[in-house]
Amino acid sequence: MGIAFLFPGQGSQYVGMGKDFYEKFEIFRETFDEADEVLGVSISKLCFEGPEEELRKTYNTQPAILTMSVALNKMLNNDGIYPDIVAGHSLGEYSALVSAGVLDFKDAVYLVRKRGEFMQEASPLGLGSMYAIVGLSREKVEEICNEARKFGVVEPANFNSEKQIVISGEVKALEKAGELAKKAGAKRIVPLSVSAPFHSSLMKDVGEKMKKEIEKVELHDARIPVIANYNARPLTKKEDILNALIKQIDNPVLWVDAMKVLSGKVSMALEVGPGKVLRGLMRDIDRNIKVMDVGKVELYNKAKEILSKND
Repeated sequence: MGIAFLFPGQGSQYVGMGKDFYEKFEIFRETFDEADEVLGVSISKLCFEGPEEELRKTYNTQPAILTMSVALNKMLNNDGIYPDIVAGHSLGEYSALVSAGVLDFKDAVYLVRKRGEFMQEASPLGLGSMYAIVGLSREKVEEICNEARKFGVVEPANFNSEKQIVISGEVKALEKAGELAKKAGAKRIVPLSVSAPFHSSLMKDVGEKMKKEIEKVELHDARIPVIANYNARPLTKKEDILNALIKQIDNPVLWVDAMKVLSGKVSMALEVGPGKVLRGLMRDIDRNIKVMDVGKVELYNKAKEILSKND
């Protein structure tokens, strides 16, 4: 059975992420220094020192998470650990594409910075956000969004697990949807640490802008399959990947469907980036796939030890 690398998206960031690796490993430092050079700002300082409100701004969050994820991917490869298949949650799809050889890191960090800028322009700070709804069915969440739509744009955005669905849109409509979800018996309604309404129709123009930016860089066919957010299919052809990458911007992330593709293909996955969000989601999707997060040095070393014993 193979191994998958799973790359997290926005909401996984925190001040201090990657600092322990940066202080100990040259290969990790090289990736952060490269990102600082490409962006012309110190993304490393923002990751390690904050402030948190700056790190949360989407045009900072996106390159920050990508840089940490790619740095960890390089470390794993350097230690002889390679995936058989990859997937990334939303923004994480760019990290997955770097891992699979579709995008060069310098191009990817430039693109996600632009992606973040375009997304923030499409929805100024404070006007849009996202809520996670826990404990309601897909059908019920869609029904709630339809009812709350009279207060503004609100739509299902991420089908994260059988228990968790994220909705996205304008704040007033989100608040109304949250009230309706509570009345409908949702176990929890959690405002997410994001600054724009991703994967909603409010992002429509961003897709066209990103297409023009992506066409400026070189894409390659993937060395290994990349499971796309947009259609939950394993893709290798660069034309298919480009199409899916553009469409994921204003369409829902089909994470449940994407993870079910892994069933029977892998027995283990690594969450390559900050946090352990994807590990938690996998428990609700397929408990036969063991996910280890490697975002801290002690966790990385533990995962490396387990993988070496399984060889």
